[in-house]
Amino acid sequence: MSAGHYENFPVASLLLPPRLRTAVLDIYRYARAADDIADEGDASDRERLAALARFGAGLDWIGEGARAQPPAPELAAIFVPLASTVARHRLPLAPFRRLLSAFAQDVTVKRYEDFAALRDYCHRSADPVGELMLHLYEAATPRNLAWSDAICTGLQLTNFWQDVAVDWGKHRVYIPREDLARHGVAEADIAAGRCSPAWRALMAFEVDRARALLHSGAPLARALPGRIGWELRLVVQGGLRILERIEAGGYDVFRARPVLKKTEWLKLAWRALRMPQATPAPPPHHDA
Repeated sequence: MSAGHYENFPVASLLLPPRLRTAVLDIYRYARAADDIADEGDASDRERLAALARFGAGLDWIGEGARAQPPAPELAAIFVPLASTVARHRLPLAPFRRLLSAFAQDVTVKRYEDFAALRDYCHRSADPVGELMLHLYEAATPRNLAWSDAICTGLQLTNFWQDVAVDWGKHRVYIPREDLARHGVAEADIAAGRCSPAWRALMAFEVDRARALLHSGAPLARALPGRIGWELRLVVQGGLRILERIEAGGYDVFRARPVLKKTEWLKLAWRALRMPQATPAPPPHHDA
């Protein structure tokens, strides 16, 4: 997920059905703008939280039927088309609110004590994207939502491990403190870009955790028909390939950010063809 969190959002993808491209762009515009409030520029924390509160008022306006003027006129370009998309596709507002709560948390929370806390954050910062896509495709069953949550959280974790150095520059550490302590890694090691044996063991653990989530949710890509299935196969394979690159680089994410090369997409397409069929036992879905 990110130059923010959304580089894997299927915006205007060639695989995206034309009938859904406007809706996806409207959702993306909302998520991107709110994420930028939390991350970009030099505003104070109070100013960021106030701006995010105006987004919350915009969601309230949509929930009330969008009959009056938007509560913040400068946000009309985001919320007027979003209101049409929500109404047209009967989208729930809960995923939008969860995204907003995650962006507000980014302003005030810079560390995570354990994986349960980080997983809760991912449920609000990443999982809503998959949930909204499933609603657009009218495929938001409990089974599909559970698989989607696993994929979205796996992608979010992949982005965190890919961007350890970037996040340190923003005074954020997403590696849980309990994992740092268990592996004998201090924040001073991150600050120094120290790729020690302890760091490599820690990152191997985190990479395995993200990979397990991506594999556990991958059957969704075969359960969904047509273009969305192919889109999802490539997204999952892209995440898995980033994890491979982290491993191949000896877990040194300080000196070179692992990224996909254009020459790798043929390999990813071949892997996508060979993804497993859906199974009847996805991981449990978090309640909103």
